[in-house]
Amino acid sequence: MDVKILEALSNAFGPSGFERDVIRTAAGYLKDMKLSSDAMYNLYAALPGNTGKRPVVMLDAHTDECGLMVQAIHENGRLSVLLQGGMHMSTIPAHAYLIRTRTGKLVRAVTTSVPVHFASQAEAMRNQTIEDVFLDVGASSRREVIEEYGIHIGDPAVPEVKFHYDQEHDICFGKAFDNRAGCACIIGTLQELAREKELPVDVIGAFASQEEVGMRGAQVTAQTVKPDLCILFEGSPSDDGIFPDGVAQGQLKRGTQIRRRDNSYISNDQFIDLAHAVGDACGIPYQDAVRRGGSTNAGRISLVEGAVPVLVLGVPSRYVHTPYNYCSMSDMNACISMAAEVIRRLTLDMQNVILRKDAYLSILQDNL
Repeated sequence: MDVKILEALSNAFGPSGFERDVIRTAAGYLKDMKLSSDAMYNLYAALPGNTGKRPVVMLDAHTDECGLMVQAIHENGRLSVLLQGGMHMSTIPAHAYLIRTRTGKLVRAVTTSVPVHFASQAEAMRNQTIEDVFLDVGASSRREVIEEYGIHIGDPAVPEVKFHYDQEHDICFGKAFDNRAGCACIIGTLQELAREKELPVDVIGAFASQEEVGMRGAQVTAQTVKPDLCILFEGSPSDDGIFPDGVAQGQLKRGTQIRRRDNSYISNDQFIDLAHAVGDACGIPYQDAVRRGGSTNAGRISLVEGAVPVLVLGVPSRYVHTPYNYCSMSDMNACISMAAEVIRRLTLDMQNVILRKDAYLSILQDNL
């Protein structure tokens, strides 16, 4: 996959509820697909070869990034904010942010911090809350913020970070790899499959909004697409700086992460078996993960209609939910290859195995 796709997606402005730049960027790489969108900024991209008569595989990734929203404007010109997504308070102060005004103008701001010269030891050790941190655009009054900067209550903000690719070491640096990396995987997979003359299934990419505030977009995309199966892409938190080798399950340059469990979903074992077989047969590197925490859109998608098996593939990404992230293009390409090869092998028999058709009846018969 072209690294410029991830670059454009990472640089796009798109906290929860404000994802329009992200879907416009994604749509620009999918001009050969049948595109549509809805009122939540969800984007749908259908392969041109879809027949409408075959089982449907939905490719899911969420478009929103963690950010801030202006909650109040103080008389001294500082802005109170609310979190848009789950960020730890230690990652918020003393960073550059961009605020988007109602007219679309981007205003640079910094998240406030108390200089060491003014902070007592007790204050330095105190755990901060979001009420302790403000956005500062350099203004000195509320009037200046509103009339001269054009900032109002409800305006969103994201970290000001520019993407960079270190080709020599195959390392991407940027913001919002959770989950612009997943969005790039949808694009790469659709581009790969578009070259196929015939597939056993129809494929629809669904770029879902507002995952970071409760998986809201995926509830709509799943109800709209009504998939039989789903492959979900995530910019999964890398743990290779937290756990030792052999215990870590999201290591950079070790391939796609196949998620077995998290707090939202227990994976379909037959779908996992297929992914393992594909990885072994095709030489696609993969690493299994059982997550103690976290969740994905699989928690919503899996509960639609008569239950939807979901294969969760992750691009291990360091420091997600903070302004600065790392990931590897090799891991992203492994995700794309895994998804494409799995879809190519979704024969009717394999679909029935994954969907566990007549599984209960078979269990009864085996015990008669």
